[in-house]
Amino acid sequence: MVVGEVPRKHHVALRDGSGKLLWEECFTRQGFDGPYSILYHRERPHAQRPAEVAHGWRAPQAVPPRPLRKRHYRTQDLRASAGAAVDARLPLLFNEDVALSLLTPGAADPVYFQNGDGDDLYFVADGGGLLRTSMGDVRFGREDYVFVPKGLLHRFLPDPGPQRWLSIECLGGLGLPRQWRNETGQLRMDAPLCHRDFRRPAFVGPQDEGIRETVVKRGGAFHGFRQETPPLDVVGWDGATWPFAVPILAFQPRVGQVHLPPTVHGTFAARGALICSFVPRPLDFHPDAIPCPYPHASVDVDEVLFYQRGEFTSRRGVGAGSISHHPSGVMHGPHPGAYEASIGARETGELAVMLDCYRPLEATATAVAIEDAGYQGSFL
Repeated sequence: MVVGEVPRKHHVALRDGSGKLLWEECFTRQGFDGPYSILYHRERPHAQRPAEVAHGWRAPQAVPPRPLRKRHYRTQDLRASAGAAVDARLPLLFNEDVALSLLTPGAADPVYFQNGDGDDLYFVADGGGLLRTSMGDVRFGREDYVFVPKGLLHRFLPDPGPQRWLSIECLGGLGLPRQWRNETGQLRMDAPLCHRDFRRPAFVGPQDEGIRETVVKRGGAFHGFRQETPPLDVVGWDGATWPFAVPILAFQPRVGQVHLPPTVHGTFAARGALICSFVPRPLDFHPDAIPCPYPHASVDVDEVLFYQRGEFTSRRGVGAGSISHHPSGVMHGPHPGAYEASIGARETGELAVMLDCYRPLEATATAVAIEDAGYQGSFL
């Protein structure tokens, strides 16, 4: 992307109409070896002073060790929060690579936020709004994924009405799976998403919202800063790192003669994790196919499913907002009757987000408080 005013080359002078020298910000990943963008500010973007800015969410804390069980958490039972997104996350499951939270923001962020710990991916189960960043505005709505790169200055402005977002904080970064990209990084023509599906930031140009405070998350703690000039003073930028929104329904599912493994639903790749999209689709077309997922032993990954809507071939007793957690080390599969009943089915209307993790996930007290105690026994 190239938007607004930029000089002809990197690291050379750019001046405004009065001759004032503008300030270049290099927004880089993987040090200076990864993708990057370069932004041009009217004022010094790094002129901050420490400040008392009391915002942020509670860091996830694991409950004492519990027996190995299949788990079902009913996020429908969580009390909705009317606070801002920067304060509203309720962590549920986490490990060294990802933190899975639910939030129901009801107000605009009163400060700017920069997550210095990882990339943030949101799935908007209900609601919508505007993601305002130094690179421009990203409009998002129900059943969109919203991506905010690590360290990007931003704030959320939710639309009026109920909001329910699933948050996946990716502490080792987030990208598109290698299986869908060619050697230049471009999405392959046979990938389930194409570049046109991604809603890029609409560049606004310099603006002053009257906000001078920024909250930075680093090492799981929140730190406040203040600057005297408007942080959204960017006149232009270019590069390959930027926020976006993409509808989950833009994902084009693959179908085979018989049941395909979940990797074909891979949408985003994170360190130690794969995020998959299950969308409405035709089912397997072999005359003797069993469309229902087969029992399988999760010896290497924890599997988490967030159920958005539709009928789920392999599960009963789950509904919109349910989260199932099938930990590594214990076999899991369909509920009684589902395997046989799926034979002959031609399509499914399920919509869900799946998270497969290599490291075991820990539960928080918030998750335990909404657990369905009868879920393990429901497979008998």
